Amino acid sequence: MKIIGIVPARMAASRFPGKPLHPIAGRPLIEHCFLRGQLYNRWDGYFLATCDEEIRVFGEEKKFPVIMTANTHTRALDRVAEAAEKCGISLADNDIVVCVQGDEPLMTPDMIEAVVAPFEQDDKVPGTMLAVPITDESLYLNPDIVKIAHDKNNDILYTSRSPIPYSKSFSPELGAKRVGGIFGFRWKFLKWFTSQPESPLEIAEACDSNRICDNGFKQRMALIKPAPYFSVDSIEDVKLVEDALKNDPIWETY
Repeated sequence: MKIIGIVPARMAASRFPGKPLHPIAGRPLIEHCFLRGQLYNRWDGYFLATCDEEIRVFGEEKKFPVIMTANTHTRALDRVAEAAEKCGISLADNDIVVCVQGDEPLMTPDMIEAVVAPFEQDDKVPGTMLAVPITDESLYLNPDIVKIAHDKNNDILYTSRSPIPYSKSFSPELGAKRVGGIFGFRWKFLKWFTSQPESPLEIAEACDSNRICDNGFKQRMALIKPAPYFSVDSIEDVKLVEDALKNDPIWETY
């Protein structure tokens, strides 16, 4: 089973234009993400995928393998699927394509392994999603943070920007979880996913993972232990990441 990783990035992010090249602790955001993901030692191929010349130039200066994609993609997984087609590695239906989002500067190789492991444990799993426990009420209430509802088998039922599961008063014991920016797909399933139109729940929630449950399929949740983990969705998130990096052991390695 081959495992390839693709880091999608574009300059025209709606909430934070120019985000991939915005400096965090002296380095562009996309550099943090690519280098940290590169530490995972099981890749058969690992690539940066973009439609922007600025990102291409930066990536090639850093010796990152860059795949240019169409500038019409609005969803990261569409860019990932195109890049996987172009990566030069022949993929079988059950090989794994991992989307390592380009706005997750605190990811670790262990998180990537958590997303890969369910495919090896159960050959019926078509897709996986990193899940991070929510221990802070502000994250639970924040609509930028996508939350997860799941069943007893850790299969994802639904994702929402609303606080789910609902509770009159928040506590960590509620067991709320958020989507982390690492997603795994069997190659056949990713091709199916990107061939489908946007679904009703996907449009309503602005969460493309809901295309899966809308069509009767499920992703397996890859749950990690609570840890400092901040996506960069807005300029305000930059300071949160910089503060977290001060105590981050991986930061010291690159």
